[in-house]
Amino acid sequence: MHEYSIVQALLTQCEDIARENEAESVTKIVVKIGKMSGVEPHLLEIAFNTFKEKTVCDGADFVLNVQPLVIECKQCGTATELSEIYYKCPACESLDVKVIDGEDMYLMTLEME
Repeated sequence: MHEYSIVQALLTQCEDIARENEAESVTKIVVKIGKMSGVEPHLLEIAFNTFKEKTVCDGADFVLNVQPLVIECKQCGTATELSEIYYKCPACESLDVKVIDGEDMYLMTLEME
């Protein structure tokens, strides 16, 4: 389960940001997870709730926003949000597409006290 190592890195990042801002605690964390990031949202949430105890994030709300896969066609320029993972432009049926969102995980916001 690589979600545990991801959470450890996330907690470290939160602690660093809280320290830089002289905050005593983090009350809310918002994370964006791309559908193709390879991270299971449910497992990430379980890992976060397990490891946040006795950290600056103890008691913080954990909000996960799952980002669908978005592609852009290199032939016609159409950007499409995909409900299914299918790398083909629905407008011109070209296979020459690039992913523009939905493959990464980002820490979006922290609320601190």
